[in-house]
This record gives sequence, C-alpha cells and structure tokens, in this order.
Amino acid sequence: MSSPHDSAHQQAMLAKAETLVEALPYLQRYAGKTFVVKYGGHAMGDPELAHDFAEDVVLLKAVGINPVVVHGGGPQIGAMLKKLGVESRFIDGLRVTDKATAEVAEMVLSGAINKEIVGWIGKAGGKALGISGKDGGLVKATKVQRTTRDPDSQIEQVVDLGFVGDPTHVDTTILETASAAGMIPVVAPIAPGEDGETYNINADTMAGAIAAALGAARLFLLTDVPGVLDKDKQLLTDLRPADIERLRSDGTISGGMIPKLETCVHAVEAGCEAAVVLDGRVPHAMLLEVFTSRGAGTLIRK
Repeated sequence: MSSPHDSAHQQAMLAKAETLVEALPYLQRYAGKTFVVKYGGHAMGDPELAHDFAEDVVLLKAVGINPVVVHGGGPQIGAMLKKLGVESRFIDGLRVTDKATAEVAEMVLSGAINKEIVGWIGKAGGKALGISGKDGGLVKATKVQRTTRDPDSQIEQVVDLGFVGDPTHVDTTILETASAAGMIPVVAPIAPGEDGETYNINADTMAGAIAAALGAARLFLLTDVPGVLDKDKQLLTDLRPADIERLRSDGTISGGMIPKLETCVHAVEAGCEAAVVLDGRVPHAMLLEVFTSRGAGTLIRK
C-alpha cells in the first residue's frame, strides 16, 4: 500500500511533468530563434539571482533558443569612480562621461562585470563569450546629442555629456558566429565611434539596437519593477506603441520607465518581434514569461 508521502511525491512529480507539457508549444515556437536579454539592476548584485539568471540563460540555449546577453553596470561604475577618487558630474540625471570616467567605465564593464557574467554562465554549464561593441566590429557609435531647458529663461541648450554614445550601426556577424558555435555572447555596452574614440552606451539602448539588428523574437529588459503599472499600480501585461504614447501623455508612465519603453518601441518597429519589461528580482522571471501562458511582465509589440 502506498503511503501518503508517496502520493505527495507523485503529485509533485506530476506537477513537474505538467509544467514541461505546458511549455511544449512555446519550446516549439521559439526553437532556433534569438532572445536578447538586457541584464542589470539589483538582480546583478545578488549572487542568488545571478545564479538563477545564468541557469535560465543556459536552459534557453539547451532547448535550442539563442540567447544574447547585454549587461549594464551603472552602480559598479559609480563605486569604482568613488574608489579611484574620480568626481562625477550629472546633468538631468545623466552622468557626464569625461575621458577619465570613460576609461573607468570600459574597465568595469568590459573587464570586471563582463567576465563575472561569463563565469556564472560557465558555472551553470554553458559556454559564454564575453565581448564589447568593439569586438568583431559589432557596434559603431556616435556621440549622443541631448538638450536641456534652462529653468529661468526656458531656452533649450545643447548638453555635452562627453563620451556617451548611441549605436548607429550593428554588424551581427560575431554574434551569429558565436551562437552557431554553441556559445552565449555576453556584450558590454562600449563601442567605438567613427572618430576612433570609445563611447559608453546605455545598456537598454544597446540591447534594443542589437535585438532589432538580429530580428530577435524577444527583447527582455530585466528591471527592478514588475513591469509597466497603471494608475492603480496594477500590471499592464500587453501594450502597443499607441498605448504607450497615451500612458505617457496622461502621466501614468514617467521617469526612468520612459526611455525603457522608447527602447522597446524602437526595437519592435525596427525588426524585433516583441519586447518585454520584467522584474529581474523575481527568480526565473524570464522562463515564466516565455514558457507559461500567464507571463510575468509587460509585453510590447506592434
């Protein structure tokens, strides 16, 4: 006679099997497709979440999806600048990147953080290749042009943010070559300009440009919020560019979420099938979003 313990165990095993069966149509739909994942925020500083993230990426690769990771590192750059005694100046919340800051940013992004993520993926049983926009001619950048409004005179002024760039051209050869060889590219958001200078690029922007160039099935922006929330703090699960415009004009979305959603809209209008803003602090959020009918964040598509 089977004990209650046995039946509980059987129930648990059955639930696991049902989860796999539920994932089947999604596995079939995404086999051979590319996912671009922007990884940053607090999920990056938490060893347990970092371990989960690496496992998720390795699992995606194992089931025939080609993940490409693009990472940020603002807090780590800030900490290193402080350690080295390099003063940071901000205009409208954007760090002004002078020559010294740009060198530290490259060291932290392409060096410390990039190789740490490569290490996590390796530990989880995957093969990762750490690169930046400089490698294999991946990304060409141009200096960012920003304007600010003088609060007194209301006159628009051009702001010089130094060595901050926007991606102007993406050559995906190195990413496709690495993916075809069974590797997971991990990209630091640093790229050269036509002028030979090195530019620091916002990681969301970099991920969006790469997702568009690859015609990715999904762009995931892992953030520190559950997704896009309405006025009652309820999650909005499905948005079109027109919805985003409306939510922006009535003030539902504001602050740092605006550039994130602009990145998503640019990506889906330029060739990425859909973009998702989701909470990187939730264990395995990406797998829940991809392989279940419930989803886990806000999906943006045309």
